[in-house]
Amino acid sequence: MAIRPLDDRVVVEPLEAEEKTKGGIVLPDAAKEKPTKGKVISVGDGKLLDNGKRAEMLVKKGDQVLYGKYSGTEITVGEKDYLILKENDILAKID
Repeated sequence: MAIRPLDDRVVVEPLEAEEKTKGGIVLPDAAKEKPTKGKVISVGDGKLLDNGKRAEMLVKKGDQVLYGKYSGTEITVGEKDYLILKENDILAKID
């Protein structure tokens, strides 16, 4: 099943949270931070402007991005978890 976001929304697959600290301590599930990095899976057509045209999206499929810790709506398709975010919830692209 394909997810196609509308307007200026983006579907992101969160990257896994770190399993260990930098010092080598293994973290239990309860102590892991919510991930704030992800891979863009799908993008919408862009925000509809007042003149009837669509704004160009700044991210594309395959980009790795940083987003706010509590941004977006979490969904599950099959056994995979995804986030649907507005484009302005994305803080940065990772090169």
